[in-house]
Amino acid sequence: MSTGSGADSAPAPITLDKTAHHKTSMFSSLKIRNYRLFAAGAVVSNTGTWMARITQDWLVLSLTGSSAAVGVTTAMQFLPMLLFGLYGGVIADRFAKRNLLFVTQGAMGLGGLFLAAMTLSGHVEVWHVYVTAFFTGLVTVVDNPTRQSFVSELVGPDQLRNAVSLNSANFQSARLVGPAVAGLVTAAVGPGWAFLANGLSFLAPITGLLLMRAGELTRGPLAPRRGKGQLREGLNYVSRHPELIWPIVLIGFIGTFGFNFPIWLSAYADDVFHGGSGMYAAFTTLMAAGSLIGALLAARRRSSRLRMLAGAAGLFGVLLVAVAAVPSAYVFAALLVPVGAVGLTVNVTANSSVQMATDPEMRGRVMSLFMMVFVGGTPMGGPLFGWLADAYGVRVSFAVGGLVVALASVGVGLMLARAANLRLKVDLRRGRQHVAFVARERKRELAPAA
Repeated sequence: MSTGSGADSAPAPITLDKTAHHKTSMFSSLKIRNYRLFAAGAVVSNTGTWMARITQDWLVLSLTGSSAAVGVTTAMQFLPMLLFGLYGGVIADRFAKRNLLFVTQGAMGLGGLFLAAMTLSGHVEVWHVYVTAFFTGLVTVVDNPTRQSFVSELVGPDQLRNAVSLNSANFQSARLVGPAVAGLVTAAVGPGWAFLANGLSFLAPITGLLLMRAGELTRGPLAPRRGKGQLREGLNYVSRHPELIWPIVLIGFIGTFGFNFPIWLSAYADDVFHGGSGMYAAFTTLMAAGSLIGALLAARRRSSRLRMLAGAAGLFGVLLVAVAAVPSAYVFAALLVPVGAVGLTVNVTANSSVQMATDPEMRGRVMSLFMMVFVGGTPMGGPLFGWLADAYGVRVSFAVGGLVVALASVGVGLMLARAANLRLKVDLRRGRQHVAFVARERKRELAPAA
């Protein structure tokens, strides 16, 4: 199958900057009707999803009295992505993405309604929650790459970065609102109604999909439905393009070593600052607020820069190392806002850079690899950094995570520079730019002897 740009034969030359000249404002993607419908539906369903996540954990804990059982629920949600994540991208590339989203969003709604029925009827057992979590994880395997790649069909390449940033802002807004609403609903009328609200929330994105104007979608070619080797083809495609493989490698390091905040923040709140669950909730809210700020700031930028990706990842790692040693709870809490903002900047920059560098017919497979690497690292990093926190203290665990992220950002930055035929130049003279990437000098070919 052709990938549309001759990229199968050789890697395309890359630069560290991909500058789009299209004028972009913070909310410019919302001028596009189809994207407005998509975003409006997403904010409703995302809020319902966060309500269900919080209520689900509370329900499992109340049924079993075991934190380990809550961990099993989380594992059930992540396991399908680890096992089948790449196959979800193949499916996303084979079928019209709008049609697929009707199926996946409807299936997620049914999962929520099933758990609501079990809970409201008084027959819910913990295995019902496990089954629903695993089912939702299976649907997410297809839904995630489909939604990620569908954004480009909604807005086109000029507004892709802005739309990806607004999607993140949408998600973080729901992350702030959903848990609070879930707490109120659960306290007032019980967890079953929170699950019911989640199930019904998926009517919003389905309605948005129905109201979209199909003629305004920027559709790319689809992969053959019965083609062999499409999964291998996607992996080979990424391996031949350094502008894809190195951002994905970097996001894998960040997902595994840098995004273990449930472990770190709970340990700081309990063991270091002795503030209990209230302080943990405050820390989590501040992180979410910082992430929302980072998403909105990212939406204002007009370009997708690989140098920004490496720089933001390095800053994220340095921030983690610095915050690890903060002695005051108030200073620690305040610094969580920039940590959240920079972490979200890394995620948005990597996501938009990878999407913009990928041929449309390969985008589902590439984004499924991106999400599998990012999400799949969490179950591996969690136990490791939990053990470090228990054995050597949470400050050491936090700092080690930041150090690994900082070193990975330096390594990936150098590899991207090498792929772009650049070298690092250091000039300590006054009035000069002290550190910069410059083009490598080509070796002169010797003229043949006469």
